[in-house]
Amino acid sequence: MRIDTHTHIIPEGLPDFSSKYGGERWPTLNRTCTCGATIMVAGKSFRDVTDQVWSPDKRIEDMDREGVDMQVLSPIPVTFCYWATKEEALEMAHIQNNFIAATVAANPSRFAGIGSVPMQDSDTAIREMDRCMHELGLNGIEIGSNINGKNLDDPSFIAFFKMAEEWNVPIFIHPWETLGKDRTPRHNFMYTVGMPSETALAAATFAWSGLMERFPNLKVCFAHGGGSFPYILPRLDKGWEVWPHLRLTTHPPSYYAKKMYYDSLVFDPLNLQFMIDRFGHEQIMMGSDYPFLLREVPPGNVIESALNLTNEQKAALFGGNAAKFFRIGGTTCDSISKNK
Repeated sequence: MRIDTHTHIIPEGLPDFSSKYGGERWPTLNRTCTCGATIMVAGKSFRDVTDQVWSPDKRIEDMDREGVDMQVLSPIPVTFCYWATKEEALEMAHIQNNFIAATVAANPSRFAGIGSVPMQDSDTAIREMDRCMHELGLNGIEIGSNINGKNLDDPSFIAFFKMAEEWNVPIFIHPWETLGKDRTPRHNFMYTVGMPSETALAAATFAWSGLMERFPNLKVCFAHGGGSFPYILPRLDKGWEVWPHLRLTTHPPSYYAKKMYYDSLVFDPLNLQFMIDRFGHEQIMMGSDYPFLLREVPPGNVIESALNLTNEQKAALFGGNAAKFFRIGGTTCDSISKNK
């Protein structure tokens, strides 16, 4: 079974929060044709999208053509709205989480879903995580790589991660509000350099700060193959070695990095093999970033192209690891159509 763990979705009827609450930072979805729209932020085009981003039927058509059995649906990070009040951000999260849950309920053999929570207030985030997992039946929570400029080891987020571990909630960490934004607008470097660097900082934070030692059963997965994190990890270990006064953990960062998870969106089988050698194939899950321009087509191509992988390892990367991580129960290779 092939499970695409990294796909994004947005409701076609997303309300205009700018008109309701004021301010320019709210994302709005402006239809441009019957099969497309523009996501607008502050009166400017943020991203052009097609109906793939809201239509379950279109997604299933693409999945059948590209050999994907199931997608894990997650919000587009621009809709996190961590800068808003907790009440306003919670309303945005409710709309998206309800939409994702309804989409999954209508197509339970093809979709799983992860929700969004207002991380600017941990109590509110925990309540919405509770609703997502225990009322809506979602499979996890997606959060940003930082919250209003605070790294994820900030004390204000500890209660959230504590409950995520206690409830066995998978956390998918996606880059947003990337570092170096003032230097990356040209050449679209925000997407090709900024996002991988931002993800690396988030992953390094988890590996260095003691979060993984304090919450050893916390399940976290980093988008885009962890960004540049796998390649700077030896440098982090060296820092841990030479700066004993900065150590917050019993073991070096690489020890905790092997307990974290990563999607396979690295585009190059050599990079994928490097990740497997560094973390183990059990920690990696197929992810494509559907339906955006930088997505992998077809999903899992980097896994299919990798050399020296056994059939068992490929099966784990394609779907077995994701089924365990997201607790996708009752879904077997025989329960849905297997695409060749």
